[in-house]
Amino acid sequence: MSDSIQTKRRRTDPQTILCDMCTEDRKPAKKTCMKCEISMCVQHLQAHLTTPVLLQTHPLTEPMALCGNTKCSQHGKLLEYYCLDDMTCVCVSCAIEDQHRLHNMKTFSTAHKELLEKLKAEQLILQEKTDDEDVSLEKWEKSEREKLGRCSVRLIEAVTKLRDISLTSVQSSVSARMVSLKTSKSSMEAAQKEKDTFRFLQMYSQVHQDVEKAKAVDLRKGLEPGSHRDKLVEEMRQNGEKMVKQASQFWGSLLTLVDPEHHQELVPTDSHLIFEPQSLGPGMSLSKDKRKVFHNSYLGQCCATLLI
Repeated sequence: MSDSIQTKRRRTDPQTILCDMCTEDRKPAKKTCMKCEISMCVQHLQAHLTTPVLLQTHPLTEPMALCGNTKCSQHGKLLEYYCLDDMTCVCVSCAIEDQHRLHNMKTFSTAHKELLEKLKAEQLILQEKTDDEDVSLEKWEKSEREKLGRCSVRLIEAVTKLRDISLTSVQSSVSARMVSLKTSKSSMEAAQKEKDTFRFLQMYSQVHQDVEKAKAVDLRKGLEPGSHRDKLVEEMRQNGEKMVKQASQFWGSLLTLVDPEHHQELVPTDSHLIFEPQSLGPGMSLSKDKRKVFHNSYLGQCCATLLI
């Protein structure tokens, strides 16, 4: 009873291949003959299994739906072999006479078996890769974030240090100039409040000096020329070189992450190449390691770094 129910279910399954030779109650097919282009149940398959000629010349496969693509489009013959080199089904003429004659040819059953084993082996390899913790997406992302994070932290530290050195030094100079402005303002206010003519004239000379001094003040101006400024400029150059190096490393890390094949060279190397002093033009100067050129123009100071 249960076998009858299962058979009925298989018949109603749209994916079940039915026997083409059954006239009324079509039974599920057991094999498909590629040459006859029909699918047969156990009963109708017996002729193909017991007749020597049919057994030798009619290739049988697992039940399959034939869509008119079982014959060679070039020779019109039955597709009986599989070319492993071109991964395509071919007929006997293709295998013997045409472009496939020197290729690795297999019968369908042999090719099916070999390729199935190959897929299973490749599946195991891929499974090992996906199961490996070292290639997990979470671990990869964590590793890359940590690496880029270290580069970005060093870059931020270098930029912050250079900024603080500049601001702190110039701030003291600007503070002194602002004191001069406040002094002149206080002097003018005091003079304007003085009602005694004699006292006003006596204090005017000092007020005038304070005003002239205040008029000469430029808050946008940098440090005054001198040894202090020269020392600070040199310190800023050294820190600037570190900042440029960190920026180059961070930039190189990002480019290497996106396109490692073509941007490995942007990662800092141990190259000993330097700029030659005689190659410098007007307004140019070299860093101590001769790997950076500083150029002063109306746009300000620019820096070029030798990365190779």
